[in-house]
Amino acid sequence: MRCYSLARVLATLAYAANSVASIVTSRATDILQPLDIKTFHSLNRIGSPVVSPSQKLALFTTSYYDPTENKNTAYISCLDIYNGNITRLTENTLGTFVSNPLWFDEETIGFLKKGALYKQPLYGNTVPSEVFAPPIAISNVMYRASQDILTFVASVFPNCTMDECVLVKQRNAMRTDSAMVFDNLWARHWNEWMTMEKPNVFAARLDRTGSKWSVGPETNIAAMLPHTADPLTRWSVDDYTVSPAGDNMAFVVRPPADNMTWATNVDIYLASTKHGSRPRLLTGQMNGTASAPTFSWDGRRLAWLQMETSGYESDINRIFIYTLATRKTVAVAYDWDLSPHNLMWSRDNKSLFTVTGSKGRSLIVQIDALTGHRRELTTTGSAASIRPIDNQSLLFVHSDTDKPADIHMLNTQSQAIQQLTNINAQTLRSVHLSKAEDFWFTGAHGDKVHGWVVRPFGFNRRTTYPLALLMHGGPQQASTQSFSHSQWNPNMYASAGFVTVVINFHGSPGYGQNFTNSVRHKWGDYPYVDLMRGVDYVTSRMRFIDKTRMVALGGSFGGYMANWINGHTDKFCALVSHDGKFSTISGYYGTDELWFPEWDLGKPWDPAGRVILEENNPERFSANFKTPTLFVQGEKDFRISSTESLGAWTMMRRRGVPARLVYFPDEDHWINRAGNSVRWHTEVLDWITKWTNTSAPYRIR
Repeated sequence: MRCYSLARVLATLAYAANSVASIVTSRATDILQPLDIKTFHSLNRIGSPVVSPSQKLALFTTSYYDPTENKNTAYISCLDIYNGNITRLTENTLGTFVSNPLWFDEETIGFLKKGALYKQPLYGNTVPSEVFAPPIAISNVMYRASQDILTFVASVFPNCTMDECVLVKQRNAMRTDSAMVFDNLWARHWNEWMTMEKPNVFAARLDRTGSKWSVGPETNIAAMLPHTADPLTRWSVDDYTVSPAGDNMAFVVRPPADNMTWATNVDIYLASTKHGSRPRLLTGQMNGTASAPTFSWDGRRLAWLQMETSGYESDINRIFIYTLATRKTVAVAYDWDLSPHNLMWSRDNKSLFTVTGSKGRSLIVQIDALTGHRRELTTTGSAASIRPIDNQSLLFVHSDTDKPADIHMLNTQSQAIQQLTNINAQTLRSVHLSKAEDFWFTGAHGDKVHGWVVRPFGFNRRTTYPLALLMHGGPQQASTQSFSHSQWNPNMYASAGFVTVVINFHGSPGYGQNFTNSVRHKWGDYPYVDLMRGVDYVTSRMRFIDKTRMVALGGSFGGYMANWINGHTDKFCALVSHDGKFSTISGYYGTDELWFPEWDLGKPWDPAGRVILEENNPERFSANFKTPTLFVQGEKDFRISSTESLGAWTMMRRRGVPARLVYFPDEDHWINRAGNSVRWHTEVLDWITKWTNTSAPYRIR
């Protein structure tokens, strides 16, 4: 299609002039600016609050990136929950990075720095002192004062102590070859080739006598699991929690087996932290994924989330509660049609708090642990990191489309919310951020589908604007009205001059499990119909959208959908496919987790599966690709192999269709390095403004 004409060029010039004239002020003297690439990457990011033993204070990390120096920094601050005072505790020197804040007592904090554990008095100007410098790096440290128990995760070789693992690494470094030999799946997962090192969870006693603390011999809690020493299977301790008293631990592990790449069975074990007894399997009767274990404050019960459908990674999460004394397990809120995440007990042990996706929001819900009765406590934006303070208040992290994440306090009785931090106030005081505006339309299968629009910087209804359609991954994921620091923040496209549209197509959670399940075998059908109808809906009602200047962008499944769109319509001027599947056939053989394509589509050698895979295969329509496309790919992406983007780009360039490949040899499925993210945004925004003939309100390159 012709994406712009002389009339469009004049419209664009009119937009540029109007943008300058339309800039509004936050105060009489403060002119608002767009959220440009440098400002976006300079924003502070807040960590989860860590509540003190007295429930009066909370630690949190603030991290940020300096684009000029290309350095990341993170420091710890202390928040007085009731008077709002915030005190920085650790150094804020560029390039210094600390993590995992914890409380040893009300006056002493701990944290990790370069894989070692440090302590520091809460008051005074004293420097940190080292508590534990293990021979290999540790992570996810917890401490329980009543038992003086320190727990942590470390990657070790089978049947090795941490010290012995250092010797094994030294011997391996002296090998004369670099071959890796595999007989069983996995050979690689997510972003790494498999080795015999496996994350294990450890417990050790912390002796706090005098000023010089010491950590006793560590015990590998997971060492007595069956087949932990089997070098042919890949397993890991994915998550764990410790009871408030410190006597028990529950951890999450994928059972070692030769079907690990096509089975979704993930179990929870219960173990003592004080002696080497065999961990007790709690989920042996279930073949789905278990996650998010959490002890009640009295230590008598353990709750977790459980999927029950084998082979389906997007099954609904059910809530199960195990009573330690009786060894009985019950399900609560089983009639709930939404999928909860990350449980936390109330201080009185009578209810559970969770965050669940609901119509594009991530809301806090309180669930009665006996009856399953549910009550929504928040209504807007996205919540995370729930931390109960007392029986009627909790801390949580909250963000919205136009508000970066900060710590808030919620009164669970009145549902009143108080913001306690504002870590980006200085940076954003003169920056405009647009809000999300909801809309609903009739999509595939006659179902109601939800989306929202984020208006461009300097919006003027008398001017026309290009449209940017953002397509989420999954497909069983959902976009949420939150402030993302990733590549898919709607305000980054709105700030470049685009009406930005987000649609939660079929497959998205938060609209009932049937809506999520419906995308099975329908990758190229229901989501595509939803997206096209959604675009038609907004363009027919918002006359300020220029239908001849539209782009579509997506990552993972969104990248797949960009490829699918290219074979089925020419209504877009340009596309962006980030780590998107080009061929459902080669994509199956190159991916790491086989349960995903097998459940959603099928197995290529099975006749019925082959038909479904081909029906949903973008490569089958490659002769129709004519829309200029930017492909972005990380070499370490083992979910969507680099050959997928390379193949699609090769096909388009061989056929003479405009296309560009942006390749990151050091990235995986996501863009993790801040410097690479700056380049990503530069390439993507430059591509979509070029092909829509849009003059961004700031210089992109």
